[in-house]
Amino acid sequence: MPMDAAVTIDEVRLRIEQALPGARVRVGTFQGHDHFEALVEAPQFAGKTRVEQHQLVYAALEGLLGGAMHALALRTRVLEAPAAAGDEARRERP
Repeated sequence: MPMDAAVTIDEVRLRIEQALPGARVRVGTFQGHDHFEALVEAPQFAGKTRVEQHQLVYAALEGLLGGAMHALALRTRVLEAPAAAGDEARRERP
């Protein structure tokens, strides 16, 4: 993609989802079409520092950041796997 080509919210979201399968990703823009904000919740973030979490997202966006994508306001969280039905029942027993 040429440096001056516009990038879309969907492209940003898809790149992150492809790099982090199972992630919940919300992407929006602010201050124009080249400033993005994203909330990424992914199980791959477990045990990683905030910096390491952000590095995983930045790697997914390689080639966009600093080009068509001028800025990214990024928030990350660990996405916990839902408990299995049997796990809940076991926890409720005394």
